[in-house]
Amino acid sequence: MDEKNLAKDCNNKNVLHGKYELGRFLGHGTFAKVYYAKNLNCGKSVAMKIVGKEKVIKVGMMDQVKREISVMKMVKHPNIVELHEVMASKSKIYFAMELVRGGELFSKIAKGRLREDVARSYFQQLISAVDFCHSRGVYHRDLKPENLLLDDEGNLKVTDFGLSAFTEHLKQDGLLHTTCGTPAYVAPEVIGKKGYDGAKADLWSCGVILFVLLAGYLPFQDENIVSMYKKIYGGDFKCPSWFSSESRRLITKLLDPNPNTRITIAKLMDSSWFKKSIPKSVKIKEEKEIEEEDDLMSLKGKELETLNAFHIISLSEGFDLSPLFEEKKMVKEEMRFGTSEPASSVISKLEGLGRAMKFSVKKSETRVKLQGQEKGRKGKLGISADIFSLAPSFVVVEVKKDAGDTLEYNDFCRKELRPALKDIVWTSAKN
Repeated sequence: MDEKNLAKDCNNKNVLHGKYELGRFLGHGTFAKVYYAKNLNCGKSVAMKIVGKEKVIKVGMMDQVKREISVMKMVKHPNIVELHEVMASKSKIYFAMELVRGGELFSKIAKGRLREDVARSYFQQLISAVDFCHSRGVYHRDLKPENLLLDDEGNLKVTDFGLSAFTEHLKQDGLLHTTCGTPAYVAPEVIGKKGYDGAKADLWSCGVILFVLLAGYLPFQDENIVSMYKKIYGGDFKCPSWFSSESRRLITKLLDPNPNTRITIAKLMDSSWFKKSIPKSVKIKEEKEIEEEDDLMSLKGKELETLNAFHIISLSEGFDLSPLFEEKKMVKEEMRFGTSEPASSVISKLEGLGRAMKFSVKKSETRVKLQGQEKGRKGKLGISADIFSLAPSFVVVEVKKDAGDTLEYNDFCRKELRPALKDIVWTSAKN
């Protein structure tokens, strides 16, 4: 439907896809309009972002839209705007997103600079979100106050991943090469067109944001954009007199024009200024994992007789890998597969894999536990496999993460576990 008809339908309480009732107009961007909407199934309010396919295709931006969808499904975090679902018609793409009612952080800064403790609180939340994105191989590339929203309680939410990049977008030199972002916030190495590290470039933008929060104006300003870029290249800025000595030192390290000597997120988060008075709502939280409906009854703690033919048939194509190997379900913590091999063979395979990977191995007749020795992002990786004999010639194996980081677990399953077990997984071709 075109914009005129959409507005008319909204007034008539238009129901989108039989699920969302569209309401008032909230705002717009270059290719999208945003409306208030309500989920009729659960009554939840959302922001409905509507993108016209024709406009996007015309300017060659469809890949960018697809990338934004993929990124937002990966980065579930308390300080990142959540994407609930994506729908489409012949002419439109609909993003049902978390409704963030507090407006842009930019609006707060426009009224004047913030107190240092308030600025620190927002900055801590920003860094928490950015650090999480980087741990998932995602680089935002357009961080600025206009892309930072505030909820009802004043919590910061990062949005607009339209210019973001994945680790997969790195060239052979291990760097990104697309020049993008907002001029006043873009890192000098991005302008230089020689390739750049997405994480270091994001951190520069965070430094500009921190300066703006504390000063109320940009560190690099000039009516002539070439002159402004020269200032950015040279790190030519001055902190105002009201900056504390600690914040001054930190901003100088963040706005270091040399990416190789620029402060890292790890060192930033360990700095005394950053760690001051971190409110409970800002402390780096356990990431919110993507929760998908599990359509196979959990085997653990259940009587095996409750498994019927439909459950077994669902395993007849081998691994139940959809939660692990489809892009949209990257962070599920368990998988199942069926095999016609005896339990002893499964245990032997798992034990061999664990030894080869230098994991410690504990086993019984129905369970194998693997414990990694190297400390990852959230400690040592722990994996357990429970083995259920449903019949003399059919075994079901349930693999779960016991400890460690979910992405590291998924990588292990995809790169090591799946190849090691593929020759024993039962498929319909073996029947």
